Amino acid sequence: MALALLVVALVVVLGALGLFVFGLRRRLIQRSGGTFDCSVRWNLPEHPDPSGKGWVYGVARYNGDRINWFRVFSYAPRPRRSLERSAIEVVTRRAPEGEEELALLSDAVVLACVHRGVRLELAMSDDALTGFLAWLEAAPPGQRVNVA
Repeated sequence: MALALLVVALVVVLGALGLFVFGLRRRLIQRSGGTFDCSVRWNLPEHPDPSGKGWVYGVARYNGDRINWFRVFSYAPRPRRSLERSAIEVVTRRAPEGEEELALLSDAVVLACVHRGVRLELAMSDDALTGFLAWLEAAPPGQRVNVA
């Protein structure tokens, strides 16, 4: 009986510690500011699957001429993806369709992009989209920026 209670207590403590580390990591990512919630679908075919599969929830952070994207459910201290401003080409903007509405945040707008020949989609709030497009258009003189 005592062993069972010890095991249950250990599982509860480890679970709480895991949740604390998730929260601490997100806090450290957001500490420097310039972050927004952003889901990503990477390396898409010509006609993406409308079922909502492939979306990964994360946090994006502006870092000079880059956007660093971090998975929310990860312990990794480094970004999973890094997108350079000069290599991002915005193709279209659309509302979530079908089952995508369940996979994304409620106020999300989907932005189809190409980054160094790789097709991807970013889903973010309307406010975050406004900031993202302004950041793209604010490229230093001489840089090519493609915004649809």
